[in-house]
Amino acid sequence: MAALTGMLLLPYIATAQSSDFGNWLIYIGSKKVNSKWNIHNEVQYRNYDAIGDLEQLLLRTGVGYNLSENNHNVLLGYGYILSQNYVADAQEKSDVNEHRIFQQFTSKQKIGSMSLSHRYRFEQRFVEADFKLRLRYFLAFKVPIIKTDTLPSKLYISAYNEVFLNTESSVFDRNRVYAGLGYQLHKNVRIEAGYMNQLFENSSRDQFNLITFVNF
Repeated sequence: MAALTGMLLLPYIATAQSSDFGNWLIYIGSKKVNSKWNIHNEVQYRNYDAIGDLEQLLLRTGVGYNLSENNHNVLLGYGYILSQNYVADAQEKSDVNEHRIFQQFTSKQKIGSMSLSHRYRFEQRFVEADFKLRLRYFLAFKVPIIKTDTLPSKLYISAYNEVFLNTESSVFDRNRVYAGLGYQLHKNVRIEAGYMNQLFENSSRDQFNLITFVNF
């Protein structure tokens, strides 16, 4: 598991209204307490543009328990999400606050040199005065680009797909597809940069993600 996020400075800054390409700066961390327990912590700073036009700030934490060593983990967590949404075609934004409780089960497996990860998450969302329930399924893989018996690969390809389903009204919420290139800096630290597309019911949006993963 993992992660410490990073920061990204792109050579341009567009206006939020005209840009269809956003940027996410992500920190995801896991602190191992002992062989069974771990603490999860996460920060995501999501921009409408390259940087500097906040779309969403997400803070998440939780306590996890290993059902089997390094392969199966259950976790109970809490998240706070601040969304800044543009009002129609105006330049003004409105703040939306969300408090979220979630439960998840994560399973990991190896197929040859490929690492697979499955995550099943159930969310109880308190969005201002509304209460919503949502289900999520995440499937990811990581494959080293070059590997020999004596030299483990430091460069790898990463990809995932995650589908979000509501329990009422419009069932389909969104789908995320991601592909990136990563580098293992240290046995507990790796960095990754990639492209993600979010597909909504009536629209889609592209993001560039920069992430640093850290186990500690």
